[in-house]
Amino acid sequence: MRKAIFLDKDGTLIEDVPYNCDVRMIRLMPGASEGLRRLQVAGYALIVVSNQPGVAHGFFPTDALRQVEMTLGALLQDERVRLDGFYYCPHHPKGRVTAYAAVCDCRKPSPGLLIQAASDYAIDLRASWMIGDILHDVEAGRRAGCRTILIDNGHETEWHLAAHRCPDAMAADLASAADIILTLEGGAVIPKMDDMMARSPRASYEC
Repeated sequence: MRKAIFLDKDGTLIEDVPYNCDVRMIRLMPGASEGLRRLQVAGYALIVVSNQPGVAHGFFPTDALRQVEMTLGALLQDERVRLDGFYYCPHHPKGRVTAYAAVCDCRKPSPGLLIQAASDYAIDLRASWMIGDILHDVEAGRRAGCRTILIDNGHETEWHLAAHRCPDAMAADLASAADIILTLEGGAVIPKMDDMMARSPRASYEC
């Protein structure tokens, strides 16, 4: 069984440009290549799991996402990082394209993308991490059985909390997330979330 880092794409791995499939606009987030390189050296598979409702809304076809995957893989390869998998959900219950206008089990916060990837790559979900910039990512990871890190970069604005929506840790970027994961691998203990949030401007956050 392998261990993996499941990565949200927009706002976590690359800059968040809504509904973007223009490969000329794809840029890695600060700290992404450094953090992922260290995690890959530590033995983690790197797998993107992304909601892509633009397919359901008719903004772009699924073929466009293949070009995004190839471009992202090339950008990471230039940084000596290998992308092991790329999974996306094309559905949205209010979509205009009938084939994709559906409630599904792959749209985060549902865990379907992670579970499918785990089956395809023989991944031990309990030895793996989900990293994303909103609490839907956290919930998907926890429901799949992973530990989770929230990239607290301002993209989460609603903060609807529940049992599955409390991350194991928070980080500023993927480089900082790698620090946390590799520190834990070394046997260290990170602060509890309530201790972390007591020092945060978001003092009302409770898990």
